[in-house]
Amino acid sequence: MERICIIGGSGTGKTTLSNNLSKELNLPVYHIDGIHYLENWKKRDKEERDKLILERASEEKWIIDGTYHSTLQQRLEKADYVIYLDYSTMAQVIGVLKRFIKNHGKEKDEILGCKEKMSWEFLWIVINWRKDKRNEIIEKISKIDNNKVHVFYNRKQLNKWYENTFGKKMEH
Repeated sequence: MERICIIGGSGTGKTTLSNNLSKELNLPVYHIDGIHYLENWKKRDKEERDKLILERASEEKWIIDGTYHSTLQQRLEKADYVIYLDYSTMAQVIGVLKRFIKNHGKEKDEILGCKEKMSWEFLWIVINWRKDKRNEIIEKISKIDNNKVHVFYNRKQLNKWYENTFGKKMEH
């Protein structure tokens, strides 16, 4: 595990997992949201964002979390380990709401200069994410070596894998 691609919808715990794996494996972690957003939630130019993501993916060792479909296929192909958090819509909504309640108004560690916030538009995207994006992800995953793909359908499965792999519980 030297190039790990972590994908899944909002609220699935990609950032938590990537930060834990970074500590365990001593790998740099790149949060795509942190590349995509500049201070105060200003979006970086898409071409510049994708270039930066692919530069990170060209490095020898990394953990990259985030789905962003424009560079997903390239990241999947470069990764030696892919983790897909394929959680239910309800689990995603609960994850997003818990994160908002816990961190409302606090600056996000992975997105400098951006405070945790919630909007109806974002919640609507979360509610529809699985329906809108899941088939595209599965199609892209089907094009790579199946042995490097690890799919988890809920937090319990992920936590069990983590504990079995590293001999301890994941920090939340």
